[in-house]
Amino acid sequence: MIITRRALLIGAGATLAGCDRLARNDLVREALFSSENFHKWAQRRLLARDALAHEFRADQISPVFRANGTANPNTDAYKMLWRGGFADWRLRVSGMVARPLSLSLPQLHALPHREQITRHDCVEGWSAIGKWRGVPLKRVLDAAGLRDRVRYIVFRCADHMGDGRPYYESIDLTDAFHPQTILAFALNDRPLSVANGAPLRLRVERQLGYKHAKYLMEISAVESLAGIGKGKGGFWEDHAGYDWYAGI
Repeated sequence: MIITRRALLIGAGATLAGCDRLARNDLVREALFSSENFHKWAQRRLLARDALAHEFRADQISPVFRANGTANPNTDAYKMLWRGGFADWRLRVSGMVARPLSLSLPQLHALPHREQITRHDCVEGWSAIGKWRGVPLKRVLDAAGLRDRVRYIVFRCADHMGDGRPYYESIDLTDAFHPQTILAFALNDRPLSVANGAPLRLRVERQLGYKHAKYLMEISAVESLAGIGKGKGGFWEDHAGYDWYAGI
């Protein structure tokens, strides 16, 4: 469901009235009512913290699920992992955690998982419905033990963009602990293909497709996004001006 700015304004009338004193401050108004911050603020105020993205029936699954972004990292390191059936692949969990982790694909498969049939909305203008299976990100973060000052979760990937810069993305803890945010290893009851992010990708169902990082290699818990890439929270945010919060 896409919530328009006008609908949010109507629904948030009482809440906005309560913020009128703050809104008179020019600096606060600029921060609050920028396109990105307003969207994030209004969606979070009007929807329950764990409100679910719409889930579909099995007969509504798209016959073809297109690849978004990179279709193959095509690096020597990735080719070696793929040729070995990802037996040597590990997901590192690092940063501000009590227990750094290094998880194999069989270890992730053995954890309690979730299945969900959701729609992927690409910023390029297309959508597709697919059935995802994966481990709730919350389980992995709980196992690692986040430090008190953690505010963001950063995802580092195996794919390098055209100029060699690695792909990365980030989300805040609200989305990280959302029940539909999963580390997906299967699409439509089959292991992920290379085009769709093998061996593991993020699904953060309340945001646009570029937030769903593919070819995951490392998850890092951080207090600030400053100093990571250009500090805007993701590859496309850094280099193409995309919004960091891409809620739908």
